[in-house]
Amino acid sequence: MRLRRELFPTDRAAIASLLAATGFFNPEEIAVALELADERLARGPGSHYRFLVAEEAGALWGFACWGPIPGTRFSADLYWIAVERSHQGKGLGKVLLGAAEAWMREESRHRVYVETSTRPQYAPTRSFYLACGYHLVAELPDFYAPSDGKAIFLKIVSGLGFSRHLA
Repeated sequence: MRLRRELFPTDRAAIASLLAATGFFNPEEIAVALELADERLARGPGSHYRFLVAEEAGALWGFACWGPIPGTRFSADLYWIAVERSHQGKGLGKVLLGAAEAWMREESRHRVYVETSTRPQYAPTRSFYLACGYHLVAELPDFYAPSDGKAIFLKIVSGLGFSRHLA
């Protein structure tokens, strides 16, 4: 398996298939992921979005998407991390996350924010971020819909002059 920091036009369909095959994401969520991919493909390195792709023999196994938060000096949003169903539970998500965090550090983005749903379906996602050193810093009830709030996680990936206060 290799990781690459490029997004190719053929990756768009592979991302759509991967997200649909997980059975986890709804059509609106998949459309948002594809919108980010389209923006990256259209603007290339000038895009706000950075994609990290895990592949083997031309098959996309997973991806992560992140970007600097506009108006901030050191913060980044992790927008997406997804792993092909047959490769889930084998550590690939952690590999993608670690590689994305390393890339963020390279770009002097030390505060990483992740937003996800509070629906029960997303409990494994929230547990994943907690297990990877993220801290729940805010929860916004009914953000997406009634009984579907937004959970916001933070991880400081470098201690260079940054507050360690996460609560």
